[in-house]
Amino acid sequence: MASLSSDGKGNRTVQFVAGDGRRRSVRLGKVPKKVAEGVKLKVEALNAAVVSRLPLDGETAAWVAGIGDDLAAKLAAVGLIPVRASRTLGAFLADRLAACRAEFKPATAVNLNTVANDLTRYFGEAAPLRDITPAAADAFRTHYLTRAPKLSPDTAARRLRTVRKLFQDAAALELIEANPFAGVKARATGGADRKVYVPAADVERVIAVGNPAWRIMLALARHAGLRCPSEVLSLRWADVNWEAGRMTVPSCKTEHLPGKAYRVVPIFAALRPHPDEAWELAADGAEYVVPGGCRAAAPGPDGWKAPNVRTQLLKLVRRAGLQPWPKLWQNLRASCETDLMQHHPIHAVTSWIGNTPTVALKHYLQVLDSDFEKAARGGAESGAGVVQNPVQSGTAPDRHLTTPGPQPLAGVGDGRPVTVPVGYCRPVQLGRVGVEPTSNPL
Repeated sequence: MASLSSDGKGNRTVQFVAGDGRRRSVRLGKVPKKVAEGVKLKVEALNAAVVSRLPLDGETAAWVAGIGDDLAAKLAAVGLIPVRASRTLGAFLADRLAACRAEFKPATAVNLNTVANDLTRYFGEAAPLRDITPAAADAFRTHYLTRAPKLSPDTAARRLRTVRKLFQDAAALELIEANPFAGVKARATGGADRKVYVPAADVERVIAVGNPAWRIMLALARHAGLRCPSEVLSLRWADVNWEAGRMTVPSCKTEHLPGKAYRVVPIFAALRPHPDEAWELAADGAEYVVPGGCRAAAPGPDGWKAPNVRTQLLKLVRRAGLQPWPKLWQNLRASCETDLMQHHPIHAVTSWIGNTPTVALKHYLQVLDSDFEKAARGGAESGAGVVQNPVQSGTAPDRHLTTPGPQPLAGVGDGRPVTVPVGYCRPVQLGRVGVEPTSNPL
């Protein structure tokens, strides 16, 4: 038989006499009395099976299989059940990688593999998942941010989010009791210190020193906002509609999302000379807009990472006499979107660039010096009209007080003038006594 006791703080303990005659305790903590009594009954059944060396009945076996790791560890510590085997970190990550390769794009699997290697190097492949505690998770975060190979804050934050998701999956699969990384946070900067506006004139200088393939690549990235290398190198001549002035751009990054396999982009005026030149130089029967071996080396089993377009662009930028800017290709795309936002509504621009307004505002759009200058000029002009509203005196006995007719307000909504109707006051006739009341004669 087993007994149930409680201390002054409400912590409950189940005690029983084991087969060796010693009294053992299973501390349950603060749990309802009904729950504690249910555990007491199962402890009695488990102890009877151990003492008699008989198998568990089906009901008790199912109960043991369904309890959490914490209670299972307490029962194992007093010899009532075997120690639960824990899934190793290496085996769990191998399963997740296999599932990722089947479900996601190759580049996602590559990124996940990088994070998995970081985890196994730190904890070891044979580390039981249940042994990774919140304290160990916090130590791993510190390792990422300080002692790991030099990572930018954004990269470290992105990898920690992936780690948190992996252990969230482990908890959902009931391989661990709770996610030890649930409370691990890493602040991302959004790359604000690396966002640089690249003027179109500077890119034209780089275009001037490149070969035909590089001229069209740079033009598509800066003047049309295409992703490089995937979208730039995937564009075919069949995708270019010269008459309509549009291109159908295949989007390798988002093709797995419904309705995101491609997007239609205008052939902007700044871009037009470059595809015209590329068409004149294209070989007969050319399929892709960008010629040469760059396209052939690009797509591989792990996605678009082979062409090494960054190194080649660095050389061209220096050859043009310019200082390389951070995030060479990303900032070309962001600069294009920033320019487009000066003249087109955001829903059209994000449709052409292939992102969302939220992503555009956080990662792409930039405030330029010209924005400050335009705001300063516009503010002075609009303010002048406000202070010059006519004010008329009411001293003339037969003068009507009126307000101006409908006035357009510029800069509201989509930029079209908005007319605000203003009514007219009725004529007011003032008596000879004037505005102030006469004094009381009494």
